[in-house]
Amino acid sequence: MKKLLLASAAMLALFGGTASAADLAVKAPVYRAPPPVYVFSWTGCYVGGNVGGVWIKKDETLTTPFGTAVAGTSFGSHDADSVIGGVQGGCNYQVGGWVFGIQGDYDWTDASGSHVNPRFPTWTDASKTKWLASVTGRVGYAWDRLLGYVKGGGAWEGDEYTITAPFGIATASETRSGWTVGVGLEYAFTNWLTGFVEYDYYDFGTRSNGFATPAGTPFTIDVKETKNLVKVGLNWKFGGIGPY
Repeated sequence: MKKLLLASAAMLALFGGTASAADLAVKAPVYRAPPPVYVFSWTGCYVGGNVGGVWIKKDETLTTPFGTAVAGTSFGSHDADSVIGGVQGGCNYQVGGWVFGIQGDYDWTDASGSHVNPRFPTWTDASKTKWLASVTGRVGYAWDRLLGYVKGGGAWEGDEYTITAPFGIATASETRSGWTVGVGLEYAFTNWLTGFVEYDYYDFGTRSNGFATPAGTPFTIDVKETKNLVKVGLNWKFGGIGPY
């Protein structure tokens, strides 16, 4: 009899405990949204500085008769190379991986060059480029903090010319316009500081410049110019990280 009571108590405890556990409310799992994933965004504006090198090619052609030279006579060519440096600023807008922007820059230089005039060997033709500016549109593709881009737009520069000859010195100066295209890579070191390396090609076409001897005899020279530029720089970006 005692054994039967003990067995009954054990069975009751077993099944009673099982039923109580089954009766407990099952708590639904708590859903927690994953933390947002932020990637670097190029959207925003920036200002910065740059430094580099410029290589200029100038070809000269006489366009009015002078002395024994007829119009169309080649007056030769020379290169004008120098260091260049300046400032830039612009704004970008990112859509997915694509980045669209506009930029303006202004650079100072002292690119000087000269050559002996092949038609008049006693003449020395010289030029000096003082400044260079451009306004360009940019289109690029970003791999997070790395941006590759192409650019193109209008360009302007300030030039001075000097011809030293037995008759004395003749001078001219001009502000000429042209176009530019370029390609570059830019990397965001922090959310606010980026660095870039860039190559640009400039074509300023052919422009006429009027000269006169000290005695007042006028003559005109067409100057055709192209230039290549490589520069590196830093930009301070106004904007932070965030989803595209």
